[in-house]
Amino acid sequence: MNLLKTLTDPDNLLALFVAIVCFATIVTIATPMITRSTLETRLKSVSSRREELRRKSREALAVKSNGGGTLRHADEGLYKKVVDRLQLSRLLEDPKVVEKLAQAGFRGPRPVSTFYFFRFILPFAFAVTTALYLFLVNDFGMPAMNRVVVCFVGLTLGYYAPNIYISNVAQKRRESIVGAFPDSLDLLLICVESGMSIEAAIQKVSQEIGGTSIELAEELTLLTAEISYLPERRMAYEGLAMRTNHPGIRSVTTAMIQAERYGTPLGSALRVMAKENRDMRLAHAEKKAAQLPAKLTVPMILFFLPVLFIVILGPAVIKVQDMVAQNH
Repeated sequence: MNLLKTLTDPDNLLALFVAIVCFATIVTIATPMITRSTLETRLKSVSSRREELRRKSREALAVKSNGGGTLRHADEGLYKKVVDRLQLSRLLEDPKVVEKLAQAGFRGPRPVSTFYFFRFILPFAFAVTTALYLFLVNDFGMPAMNRVVVCFVGLTLGYYAPNIYISNVAQKRRESIVGAFPDSLDLLLICVESGMSIEAAIQKVSQEIGGTSIELAEELTLLTAEISYLPERRMAYEGLAMRTNHPGIRSVTTAMIQAERYGTPLGSALRVMAKENRDMRLAHAEKKAAQLPAKLTVPMILFFLPVLFIVILGPAVIKVQDMVAQNH
């Protein structure tokens, strides 16, 4: 009981929260100093997609010659078994789950099974954890009905937690790709105008842009693999636009599809698209700079003004206290 009381003491919980925040701050500051580049590892993971496309291409030729067969890639993990047994893919159906996972960098059937598994488990985990804490540990003086409502809130948060996580990962990935995309278009333009094929140019740019954005290097390497093994280049370009989900990249892929279809010069289209993407990146930076004064208002009021008042009024208050003490 003493241990339980110690663990549920608000002062101890506050101290634990402050310790976690301090530890996270130290880790955040120290991580860039000790983190190694993961470009090689990420590109190796993309090579598995290349091998899968190559395997499917060979199997497609074999199936075509034999007159039948299937190319379905099955996932036999634990999550897949649970999803199939409970029919979670139909119960918790999300028609855009594959697209969302691809935008976050998760490809293949296994992330889909993992997503549905945690979307089923987390609501119950959040609700049970909240109920155990509120009904057995510390009720914070709330009536029973309010505690039940809080448990339902935990249930709802658990249901939407996988979507929130995937959205955050996709947003960070998109920002990294978009930040380096105009520079990659300039490099691609130079490679194309020098006489390189589009596949060789994209592969070269993916190797050069890896120091700026590992995510973009991964996507370009995957684009090269899909151009090589998919039936049409249009499918590869549309796949890149779907995975990045950004208007600038979508316009570039549209221009490349049109150049491929109608035989128009690819260099001029890339030059125009590179300029538009640079202007778009500059406009985004200007928008963030314009929002900065409004975002700094609350921190200024909470942190800067009290310190400023202390610095200005502190000496005067000390002098008044000394004069009062002398008179008495």
